[in-house]
Amino acid sequence: MRVTFEDVYRLPAVRTYIERADDSLRAIGYTEHSFAHVNKVANLAHEILLKLGYSEREAELARIAGYLHDIGNMINRQDHAQSGAILAFRILDNLQADPEDIATIITAIGNHDEGSAFPVNPVAAALILADKADVRSSRVRNQDFATFDIHDRVNYSVKKSELCIEKDSHIELRLQIDTEICAVMDYFEIFMERMNLCRKAAEKLNLRFRLTINQQQIL
Repeated sequence: MRVTFEDVYRLPAVRTYIERADDSLRAIGYTEHSFAHVNKVANLAHEILLKLGYSEREAELARIAGYLHDIGNMINRQDHAQSGAILAFRILDNLQADPEDIATIITAIGNHDEGSAFPVNPVAAALILADKADVRSSRVRNQDFATFDIHDRVNYSVKKSELCIEKDSHIELRLQIDTEICAVMDYFEIFMERMNLCRKAAEKLNLRFRLTINQQQIL
């Protein structure tokens, strides 16, 4: 069966899983991973593949993967990409999705977290880039600036984030940050692993990856 994004989006169980996953992360002090995040990742992953000339179907699979990618946090933050892939398999299998589509989606989900990820296919690459591009101050839950750790400061400092695609050339993450909250090098230090993963994802899509902060190209 050709499962669509709308088929997945309409499932009450999926909404519950996303809510509970975000509840778990809130309890341990992590940044926002609720509907604002997963919808943004889903739509951006979809947009990336369309802009690069991939088929509408591949772009839709990336959108589904983006929407489901963080449900594994409901079980535990550790290995959430792998547990999320297993949960996604059950959801999609119950919808009688085509096995090829299931395989593509769960492979992407299982390979999105920088601790163990690799852009094994274009859908996985688009998911990685979309996920790591969602850096914004509104994701910080801690309201007490005095108790911010470096991760809070790095996210809170970002005033604008934009992922720009030049087909056959590069994909660029452009950030505007408040350097009174976080120095540019602090951002780079914390997100080095993520940026290296973005570089690999861009290469999978035959692009170069660039990181520009406050109009200065860092990578």
